[in-house]
Amino acid sequence: MQESVTEFRQLELADTLLSALDAMGFVAPTPIQAASIPLLLTGTDALGQAQTGTGKTAAFSLPLLNKINLKQHKPQAIVMAPTRELAIQVAAEIKNLGKNIQGLKVLEIYGGASIVDQMRVLKTGAHIVVGTPGRVKDLISRDRLHLDEVHTFILDEADEMLKMGFVDDVTWILEQAPESAQRVLFSATMPPMVKEIVDRFLRDPARIDVAGENRTVAKVEQQFWVVKGVEKDEAMIRMLETEETDASIVFVRTRQDTERLADWLSSRGFKAAALHGDIPQSLRERTVDHIKRGVIDILVATDVVARGLDVPRITHVFNYDIPFDVESYIHRIGRTGRAGRKGKAILLVRTNQIRMLRTIERVTKSRMEEIQLPMRDDVALARLDRLGKELEEQKESASLEAFVELVEKLQGSVDVDATTLAAILLKRQQGNRPLFYKGPDPMIAAIEREKQRRDRRGDRPERGERSERGERRERRQSNNADWDTYQLQVGREQGVQVKDIVGAIANELGLSKDYIGAIKLAPEHTYVQLPKKMTPEIIAQLKKLRIRQNDVKAVVVEDNVLREHRRGGRDGAPRDGAPRGGRDGNRGRREGERRFDRNRGGDHRGSFRGERNHAPRQERSKPSAE
Repeated sequence: MQESVTEFRQLELADTLLSALDAMGFVAPTPIQAASIPLLLTGTDALGQAQTGTGKTAAFSLPLLNKINLKQHKPQAIVMAPTRELAIQVAAEIKNLGKNIQGLKVLEIYGGASIVDQMRVLKTGAHIVVGTPGRVKDLISRDRLHLDEVHTFILDEADEMLKMGFVDDVTWILEQAPESAQRVLFSATMPPMVKEIVDRFLRDPARIDVAGENRTVAKVEQQFWVVKGVEKDEAMIRMLETEETDASIVFVRTRQDTERLADWLSSRGFKAAALHGDIPQSLRERTVDHIKRGVIDILVATDVVARGLDVPRITHVFNYDIPFDVESYIHRIGRTGRAGRKGKAILLVRTNQIRMLRTIERVTKSRMEEIQLPMRDDVALARLDRLGKELEEQKESASLEAFVELVEKLQGSVDVDATTLAAILLKRQQGNRPLFYKGPDPMIAAIEREKQRRDRRGDRPERGERSERGERRERRQSNNADWDTYQLQVGREQGVQVKDIVGAIANELGLSKDYIGAIKLAPEHTYVQLPKKMTPEIIAQLKKLRIRQNDVKAVVVEDNVLREHRRGGRDGAPRDGAPRGGRDGNRGRREGERRFDRNRGGDHRGSFRGERNHAPRQERSKPSAE
């Protein structure tokens, strides 16, 4: 059946769905859609494994929408996603696919938004609920989200969800699922945790494995620049002026950043506009029309609004902010390389985000080229070259005669020669984009510091040959200056676990696992490392954060607190009068204390599972080296 399906109309989908697909310009299903939709329409449990960005959302959304009974007001389907951004994106795509279904109600639920508002909407009725596991569990526990009429449970990006520490939440939710409910799981990889969920909760699932190279990635040249020497705003200017672009999309994370960066670029002479979800639909359509017609050349956009955007003249995608997940990255770079043209994607990545870069490379089976930022003098030369080409085009203009007369008048009134007058006009014309610079370029010093750092470290293998242990060590060294340590006034005595800390930060603050450093869990409080340069909005959300119904009252503490807690006193004895060791062999640690460090090596890297230290007793008897 999979091989014979070449059009959506061959599938048993309702006319409302087919008309929506036609309006969106979709005629033929992707391989994962052709394989999944017929199976899911039968109500069979299914396990789907496919390259990220191959159309999985529509693969499970279309069968789901096909089965919705609009007369029922309780939820009929629960879709779980690892992050609130992905939950929002999935809900938006479901709404778009079901836009012709009159009365359809799709509700997204996640941390960081008012749970009271979400409970109010649930009370009025919702057909499909899309949410993060933590908030889904919370609303079920409060008896506000009822599962008795749910006929489908879907886990999207299951491997990422479980790596983020949602194993217990997902397990608990599936235990509450009605026996008759269909269970569908989509995952890019199949680690042991995912297999355990499959074996326990899916009943003789149909397996869908669509392999093959991602065509979107294959036709886009990918590069990255490690942020150093200058701020990202300045870096964007240098790239936009030295790359041979037609039109570009610059992806950022928040609505506020779209407007700020678009205004900043506009003030420096670029034709830029912001595009985000809070802009009225009419203005969004006008903005897209403007970039299609060349009225503007740069869109500064968030992920959600740019999904599905098809503008052939877009030659470049700039990832100003690294995305939260690989699928978002693939959707971003898929905005270029269209209509038979080559495209280029450039990612701006901070040193503490290298791990996410490696994840993107691994999942997409591609390799990005590291580039150096152009020097200021190169940017000035590019501006001068562009100005020369513009003047070349205008030198034969018939309207120049009147301006020649004006030049002669100005020479007389200002009393300068033609060369000096031309220099004055050039100075005025450059505005905020200088035609030459004075003083040293800060990038020169940054490159020299990087060279010295590498010399101090000695020769290392090339990036593609570097060992996992060496890469983790380098990441730890580069991360130290990028974290602030926060003390949260909750700990083990409140029943808090490491996964609760990670889940709250990931979902309610919208930070991915790459933005969470070491976590130190103690009886009455917790220390956690978070990025220094968090936005005021995220910091405000952190101050309002609640974990297990307790206010965390987060405050910044000294950076060395985590190190002090990891070691004992000068003589190697634990602090606070604790004994040197106990029967369990945990030396130098207070009773009940637990530490999580996402930058440590070992078999649990990339996981948000707390780990107790079970090293051999003889290795523990020595004082800490710190």
